[in-house]
Amino acid sequence: MPLIRSTLFAVVLVFITPVFALVGMLSTPLPPQMRYRLIGGWTTLAMWFIKHLLGIRHRVIGADNIPADPCVVLCKHQSAWETIALQRILPPICFVLKRELLRLPFFGWGLGKMPNIAIDRAAGKDALAQVVEQGKARLSEGFYVVVFPEGTRVEPGATRRYKAGGAWLGIKAGVPVLPIAHNAGEFWRRNAFVKQPGEIVVSIGPEIDPTGLAPDEVNRRAEAWIESEMRRLFPSHYPDEAVQGTA
Repeated sequence: MPLIRSTLFAVVLVFITPVFALVGMLSTPLPPQMRYRLIGGWTTLAMWFIKHLLGIRHRVIGADNIPADPCVVLCKHQSAWETIALQRILPPICFVLKRELLRLPFFGWGLGKMPNIAIDRAAGKDALAQVVEQGKARLSEGFYVVVFPEGTRVEPGATRRYKAGGAWLGIKAGVPVLPIAHNAGEFWRRNAFVKQPGEIVVSIGPEIDPTGLAPDEVNRRAEAWIESEMRRLFPSHYPDEAVQGTA
């Protein structure tokens, strides 16, 4: 059954993605917030099919921690699910993403019309400057900036080094940093065609005020909260640590 449902979901995306790519291209003259709402119709449809076709539901903990004004969001990255769902869980957002994604037919073309921050990851320090410069502009336009500090999707139970780009942006823009943990990879695994039904739990932590802190310290606090929350909510993802704890 998951295979059939996943196949039907892929067919749905094949049909709706070109339509909203066209919407995106036609909306170019419009202000960023209006383009976001129009192209975001794709997300609304995708989330409906994720819930009713794939059987993937989600529950949010800590929604009252979301600040009223735009901030930088540091989120665990396990699957494509969170790149879709965060657009409905949070106020208007934009992502820091690799520029190569914009070259994808239809999906990338529509993505390019959204107010995202596309960077050249091979640019080193220049990439960080791009994040700060474009991030400040997006924040001033009313968008929350989502950064995946591990840089790529990780398997459930895994952790990669947290990069400090999001922390830098929070400090330079003078806005809070909001950490988010979740278990999307448990049901929508990295590069897996077949998605499994179940409930994804999204936990939004207390904001981190970067005032007077170094980027490494902001990053350390965000990582400490996210990783401890992952272990609190999803201990089955870390069986080796449980064994060590009882040894």
